[in-house]
Amino acid sequence: MTNLKIITKLGVQYRLILPGMLLTMCLLIIVITGCNKQLNIQPKGVVSGEQINTPDGAEKLVTAAYAQLGNDHYDQAFSLWAYGDVRADDAYKGGRDAADIQDFHFIETWYNTLTNFGEIDALWYNLYIGVSRTNAALNALESLDENSFPLKTQRIAEMRFLRGYWYFQLKILFKYVPYIDENAPRALYDTIGNRTYSNDELWQKIADDFTYAAENLSDKKSDIGRPDKAAAYAYLAKTKLYQAYKQDEKNNVTSIDQQDLNAVVAATAKVMSYTQYGLESDYANNFRLGVPDKESIWAVQFSTDDGTMFGRLNFSDVLSTPQGIGCCDFKKPSQNLVNAFKTDADGLPLFDTYNDQIVNTAKDNIDPRLDHTVAIPGRTWKYDPATIYEENWNRSPDIYGYYASLKENVQKDDYVQVGPFYGNAKHRVIIRYADVLLFRAEALIELGRQDEALPLINDIRERAAGSTELLVNAAGNPEGNYLVKPYVKGVNIDWTQSNARKALRFERRLEMAEEGSRFFDLVRWGIADQVLNEYAAVEKTRHSVLSDAHFTKNKNEYLPIPLNQIQFSKNLYKQNYGY
Repeated sequence: MTNLKIITKLGVQYRLILPGMLLTMCLLIIVITGCNKQLNIQPKGVVSGEQINTPDGAEKLVTAAYAQLGNDHYDQAFSLWAYGDVRADDAYKGGRDAADIQDFHFIETWYNTLTNFGEIDALWYNLYIGVSRTNAALNALESLDENSFPLKTQRIAEMRFLRGYWYFQLKILFKYVPYIDENAPRALYDTIGNRTYSNDELWQKIADDFTYAAENLSDKKSDIGRPDKAAAYAYLAKTKLYQAYKQDEKNNVTSIDQQDLNAVVAATAKVMSYTQYGLESDYANNFRLGVPDKESIWAVQFSTDDGTMFGRLNFSDVLSTPQGIGCCDFKKPSQNLVNAFKTDADGLPLFDTYNDQIVNTAKDNIDPRLDHTVAIPGRTWKYDPATIYEENWNRSPDIYGYYASLKENVQKDDYVQVGPFYGNAKHRVIIRYADVLLFRAEALIELGRQDEALPLINDIRERAAGSTELLVNAAGNPEGNYLVKPYVKGVNIDWTQSNARKALRFERRLEMAEEGSRFFDLVRWGIADQVLNEYAAVEKTRHSVLSDAHFTKNKNEYLPIPLNQIQFSKNLYKQNYGY
């Protein structure tokens, strides 16, 4: 009797036809000798400490940490379009229908948001890859001395900036997260819970990273994608602003800390001292491909024609390309948002009545930022009078309407097709100078220094008023009746703290619309339930897809901690309140 066996040893196949006993003995010999040889071979794909703890090895880890900024995907997007815009009153999910990425439909209606949503778990995981890569780079950098690697302190500051960025994203999404830095032994990872630190302590951990970065980064970028001191101070200001609004366990805002607000004022003053940054003369320059803008304090860089098949494209926002260009018509600006750009006869916002009726964009006075933010049928697409945005570019107009998001998109010939998707290489601005001015104005108003905030808000409004040069049709005529005026204390507004706060919050919505911040602003201010339920009450009469929309206070301010992560931690992680 014989046995037929295929044995693979060191990648080579041997066909053996041997008597049973002899076969067994030979197999044993092969396994023993094969194992001995394998044990003496350095495993492929494994990097040793000797390779990492060198200047070259550390630089490669730093590069890998930066690379993670572009390693996202449309359903786990670092731009947070689904969580900052769609989950707020600025955009509908879009796509084919409610079932197209259905979990995002539940997120936009705050209904049936479950702990086992795969998109939420994937986003958590991908953000922590960013944390892990910065910690790996920091470990390698710490092993070097300044003599062998003069850039050591600079690179450590860059990595702490990036780590602060990743944890900031995690914090605004999930509130309570496990904080792991480069000093935490791997053996203790499973003892670090998401409640090891309090809400305020987590904010301070993030602020500490940005403080270190601000103190040690260079005054100017050595490369366009690296942060500098201004970027670190800008993010420090943003962190301290969020930290200032104290929350209880149920996510209620209980107080606003004056010391944190003063830290915002100090950090923004630092940013404003760097003369290489400022407001662009035209709002459009913040959102055009290939236009260097001085307003971009820090941005994620993308590329085409870089020697790779498709280039390094922005896949966070690839779904918002309308059907008339490519795919897939997601992130549709809401009617509520469009209405917000209407202005009165004095060029001021209609704070309390803007949503009483649908704006007539052809006849009503409007803020020109509308046409920089929202594509409207019959008007030019992305500053190109030869290309008209048509109604038939919309995938499901009966469900989600006829508007499209503009800021992340490019002109028709600047897309790169990858399968059914159409990506682009326009850089994604993470924080810009207008953001900093609004942070400062908000802190000053909450400190009772609203008179100091007035010129900051007016700077932004006056820039908006002058941003009409590119908003013309093929005949050279303006696309809309543009009218924006500054606030004049005692003339067109009573500039009390309450009115200044209202003006600031409205201005922030107009200026930062569709840039992923709206929902998080509402939660920071403690008004998400009020604003979003008022929005839903009207918007569901316009779009039946939102019929189930209802924001549950003390729950929907944050995403649930993913069930997978709780199970992986053996129930060490605690679920957020309300889930």
